[in-house]
Amino acid sequence: MQIHIIAVGKVKERGIRAALDDYLKRIGRYGRVFETELKDSADVEARFRKALPERSRIVAMEVEGKAMSSHRFADFVGGCENQGVQSVAFLIGGSYGLPASLSKEADLQLSLSKMIFPHRLARLFLAEQIYRAFSILRNEPYSH
Repeated sequence: MQIHIIAVGKVKERGIRAALDDYLKRIGRYGRVFETELKDSADVEARFRKALPERSRIVAMEVEGKAMSSHRFADFVGGCENQGVQSVAFLIGGSYGLPASLSKEADLQLSLSKMIFPHRLARLFLAEQIYRAFSILRNEPYSH
């Protein structure tokens, strides 16, 4: 299964970038992982649509989305694997969030927290939870 993290903005801070790259590498043990950084501009919706792989399960990261425990999120990821989903695309908006039409069309609106995080931290938290989900599914020690 492919994992796509499509986000507005670049991660410039070295420490956050290093941690994010570490989790992306770990996720790569379970499938192909792609990170796409989009420029925040008036045509950001078109940029998101162009970056979306065909036939992806789309997850819009939204403050008001569905909150899940790590184990419930692992169930979602495992369900995608079991259903033969080719790719899951996680969308992270910029300072004004995701375009409303994209969010409404998503298969799932997911919340990491009721708090609002900068996109770079949301991306790091999401990557960690994706890695944790795979480790939970495979009963690996990281998940405990």
